[in-house]
Amino acid sequence: MVKITFPDGSVREYEQGITGLQIAESISPALARDVVCCGVNGETVELNRPINEDATIALYKFEDEEGKHTFWHTSAHLLAEALQELYPGIQFGFGPAVENGFFYDVMPAKGTVISENDFSKIEEKMRELAKKNEPVVRKEVAKADALNEFKAAGQEYKCEHIEQDLEDGTISTYTQGAFTDLCRGPHLTSTGSIKAIKITSVAGAFWRGDAKREQMTRIYGISFPKKKMLDEYLAMLEEAKRRDHRKIGKEMELFMFSERVGKGLPIWLPKGTDLRLRLQELLRSMLRPYNYQEVITPGIGGKNLYVTSGHYAHYGKDAFQPIHTPEEDEEYMLKPMNCPHHCEVYARKPRSYKDLPLRIAEFGTVFRYEKSGELHGLTRVRTFTQDDAHLFVRPDQVKKEFEAIIDIILKVFSIFGFNNYEAQISLHDPKDTEKYIGSPEVWEESENAIREACKEKGLKAHEEIGEAAFYGPKLDFMVKDAIGRRWQLGTIQVDYNLPQRFRLEYTAEDNTKKTPVMIHRAPFGSLERFTAVLIEHTAGHFPLWLTPDQVAILPISEKYNDYAQKVAAYFDKQGVRALVDDRNEKIGRKIRDNEIKRTPYMVVVGEKEAAEGLVSMRKQGGGEQATMTMEAFAQRIKDEVAAQLHAAEE
Repeated sequence: MVKITFPDGSVREYEQGITGLQIAESISPALARDVVCCGVNGETVELNRPINEDATIALYKFEDEEGKHTFWHTSAHLLAEALQELYPGIQFGFGPAVENGFFYDVMPAKGTVISENDFSKIEEKMRELAKKNEPVVRKEVAKADALNEFKAAGQEYKCEHIEQDLEDGTISTYTQGAFTDLCRGPHLTSTGSIKAIKITSVAGAFWRGDAKREQMTRIYGISFPKKKMLDEYLAMLEEAKRRDHRKIGKEMELFMFSERVGKGLPIWLPKGTDLRLRLQELLRSMLRPYNYQEVITPGIGGKNLYVTSGHYAHYGKDAFQPIHTPEEDEEYMLKPMNCPHHCEVYARKPRSYKDLPLRIAEFGTVFRYEKSGELHGLTRVRTFTQDDAHLFVRPDQVKKEFEAIIDIILKVFSIFGFNNYEAQISLHDPKDTEKYIGSPEVWEESENAIREACKEKGLKAHEEIGEAAFYGPKLDFMVKDAIGRRWQLGTIQVDYNLPQRFRLEYTAEDNTKKTPVMIHRAPFGSLERFTAVLIEHTAGHFPLWLTPDQVAILPISEKYNDYAQKVAAYFDKQGVRALVDDRNEKIGRKIRDNEIKRTPYMVVVGEKEAAEGLVSMRKQGGGEQATMTMEAFAQRIKDEVAAQLHAAEE
C-alpha cells in the first residue's frame, strides 16, 4: 500500500502502482472526466504514470496552469503529426507549450512553403487525428537508440539535439499513431480530449535562436477541450486587437517609432509625454510621506561598475556591448540597471544606523538588448524608464519597509482599476547554482523575509522556483486586465548580495561595521510597459485626471474659431486641458475624429454659443449632451478630476 497526501492535507491509502487517473476515479467520475494530468511530489506527470511509493498528489484540470501546459504540449505533438502527414520530408525542431497555446519549429522540404492559406488544412488534419483518440505512449530510450531512430527518420535537427544536449539515461520519447518525438513530457494519456483547434499564425524562427543558423518556419496554434472555449478565446483576441496599445497609441498620438532612430526605441510625443509626466507626479506624491530622496544618474557607466555588481557576467552576452573610447582600456556600458549607481550614491559618505532606512529613488532610463523578433510596441523595447528605488535598511527594518512597499503597489493598482491581481514569490533554483550569486544561507534569509512580509499583510502569494533575479528573490505582482490577460507589473526584491559586492557599510549602535540589506522596488515596473497595459486595460479611455486632452472644442464653422480660442483660453486659466479642432471640416467629421482619439468631452460652439457665452457639451461615446456656460462646464471638469484624485488618495 502507498499513502497519498492531497493538497488539503488529507491522506488516503491505495494499492502500489495506482495512477493519477485511478485516484481521480476513486474520488468522482466527474473529476476523472475533467482531470488532464497530475502533480506527484511537485512534478507534473501523466495520469497513467504508476505511483509506487508514498507521495503527495495534485489533480490538474485544463483550467489549471499545469493542465493547460500539458494539454497544449500534447497539441504541439498533434500539430507535428499532422504536418508529418501533410508535408512529406518535413524536418522537426522544437515544439513546446507556451503561455497561450503552442508552436512547432519546422523545416519543410525544399520548395515547400507553409502559409496562412494552409491553416484550415492543418486544422482539419489535426481534428481528424484527434478523433482517433490515439494513446500517447512514453518510452525511455538509450542515447544510441534514440540517435539511430531519428537518423532512420531523417530528422537532422533531432539528431543534433540528441548529440549536443542530451545525456544517456535521461532521454524519453512519446509516440502517438505514426509520430514519435523526443520529449520529457508531461502529456495527455491520449489525443481524444483535444476537441477545438485553431492555427493562429506562422513566422520565421532561427534554429536554436541563433541568427547565424538556418531560418525555420514556426507555426503557432491553440486548442481547447470544448469548442465554446475556443469561441470565447477568439472573441477575446478580437477584443485584444481593438485594444492594441500600438494602434491606440498612434490614434491618440502618444508615442511613435522610427526606423532611422532604431528598433525598440520609443519616442514619446507631446501628448504621451504629458501622460507620462502625470504618472510620475502621481508616484512622487504617493512617496512623499515615505521620505524618498530622488536622484538622477548617468545613462552609461564604467564597465567595472557592472563587473562589480555582477550584471556584466549575467547580462553581458545579452546586453549592448561595451563602448570603447579613444583612451586605452577605457570602456563604458549603456546602463542596464539603476542599482549599481545607487550603491555608489550610498557609498559616497559614511553611514550610521541612524541614517537607515535610506530610500533612493529615480525615474531611471535603462538599456537592454532585445532581439528584433521579440520587440513589441511599448511592452518589449530596448530602452525604458523604471520608476525605480533602492532602500538601504538594517536587517530588522526589512519586513516593515517591504510591507510599506506592498501598500504603495496595491494603492497604484486600486487607482487604475487593476482589481484582479495575484502575487508571486520568485525563488532561486538551488539546483542551478551558476545562475545566482550569494550563499544558500543568504538566499534562505531573504526568501523567508518576503514570506513573512506577505503573511503579515495577509497577501496570498504562490511560489515559483527559478524565477528570482540573479542577486535575490522577489515579489512580483501579476495583474489581469479588462479582458483577462495576465501582465507582470510591480516588483519588490530583497537583496543581501549587492551590498556585499560593493562593500557597503554602516556603523551599528555598538560601533561595529555592518552590511545593509538592499530592497529594490518599482510599483509601475516601467513607464513604457505600464502605459501599454493601461492603454489596453482601458482601451485608451483614461481617467479624466490623466488623459492628455480632456476637452476638444469644435467650432461649427470657421466663423466661430475666434470664440473657440476664447473658450480654450478660459479653460487653460482654469486648469482644464483643451484643444481647438479648427479644421475646415464638417462638424460630424470632427466629432468622429475626436471619438477615435478618445477625447473624454467635446464642446461644440456655434452662433448661439458665441452670442451667449455657452458651450454645447457632448460626452465621449455619444453619451450625455447638454448646453451650459463655459464657466459651469469648466467647474464640472474640475469637480470630476477632484473626485477622481480624492478617491485615489483614499
